[in-house]
Amino acid sequence: MRSLTAAIETLEGARFFGRVAGVQGLNVDIAGLNPVLAVGARLSVPRQNGGATVCEVVGFRDEHAICLPYGPLEGVRMGAPAALVASAGTAWPDDPWLGRVIDAMGEPIDGGPPLPRGPRPRPLKAIALPAHQRGRVGEKLDLGIRALNTFASCCLGQRLGIFAGSGVGKSVLMSMLARYTASDVNVIALIGERGREVKEFLEDDLGPEGLARSVVVVATSDEPALKRRQAAYLAMTLAEHFRDEGKSVLLMMDSVTRFAMAQREIGLAAGEPPTTKGYTPTVFAELPRLLERAGPGRPGSGSITGLFTVLVDADDHNEPIADAVRGILDGHVVMERAIAERGRYPAINVLKSVSRTMPACNSDEETTLVREARTLMATYANMEELIRVGAYRKGSDAEVDRAIRAADALESFLAQGRGERASLAEGYRQLAEILASVEAT
Repeated sequence: MRSLTAAIETLEGARFFGRVAGVQGLNVDIAGLNPVLAVGARLSVPRQNGGATVCEVVGFRDEHAICLPYGPLEGVRMGAPAALVASAGTAWPDDPWLGRVIDAMGEPIDGGPPLPRGPRPRPLKAIALPAHQRGRVGEKLDLGIRALNTFASCCLGQRLGIFAGSGVGKSVLMSMLARYTASDVNVIALIGERGREVKEFLEDDLGPEGLARSVVVVATSDEPALKRRQAAYLAMTLAEHFRDEGKSVLLMMDSVTRFAMAQREIGLAAGEPPTTKGYTPTVFAELPRLLERAGPGRPGSGSITGLFTVLVDADDHNEPIADAVRGILDGHVVMERAIAERGRYPAINVLKSVSRTMPACNSDEETTLVREARTLMATYANMEELIRVGAYRKGSDAEVDRAIRAADALESFLAQGRGERASLAEGYRQLAEILASVEAT
């Protein structure tokens, strides 16, 4: 009854119609509805070949509303009626959505039954909780990856970015995190992914057990920019729903870069001026609005732990999107092509990776272990070229000698097979054994 009442309250009191005044590229100009339209409103435009395409208002120009489509424009004719169907995007999430695979519009694409409506609608573009109403990050979260558990520890409610170029193993790392991270609910957004990889991820990486506690939102690379952007908003809205129920939510978004690219397409189509690398101003306004919604909830409620991948352009970790996201999140994990090329996976450069909750979440003993290991790896990295060409003589520097003795063991420690899970306690124990063996030799 609550769901029915909420649905009735959202119904429009009257139906409004405009007309198609022009189509240019992906832009649809709508006339006759300016007094009742606002940015974000949605209209349904019929096509001559059957069906209708939903469009969203992204701006106004010359007395016309500029709209972008969620579907194909073939068959849309001049003067076609455009019916206002919603004043803003909403979702009706509910617990039975767990175990389902849905598209950006909240429709199932896994061949299962229709999704039930939740008790109340939630806006897709919600505002983040005010800073003074949020709780603090919780206890340390076991990610199941040795390199991350020890050198970039993550806490409940933390937002961590995974920065990598194409083909460095980012998606494989995300699949390991989805399978091994301890959480009540997973919300996984695959934005701009290859269609081929979706089924492989669901069957090989997530598996039936992982899918049972997950909701997967999919918008493949061939879908319109509005759908790719909305997939991110819908995933965040679902995570907020489960967080408000008191659950520990793991939100995984692959990738934030493709969300930014979709927003760039939308901004350019709406007439925004391009800035660095063609990104429009709204890209840098929307990124913090989206990412700030993740994190701890109100004290006593659940939390959203966010893992966001960033596809760095041309392996430049200072490109505009990577730079903007790094400044918003609570830490960053850097994956490097050079490490992947020498066969060590996951290809995480722990010296360039930072978790802003460390060392506050570590014990004194753990902090000491991590600091000593980092020092040895940094010493070896500084002298690596000289060591490899034989220019360094053993005994010249005691610290370098220690780093050389520890190098192979630390490299093996950081490597981890796709089907291998490592707990927090096990990682620190192995690290302590490596450092003790270095001192003993």
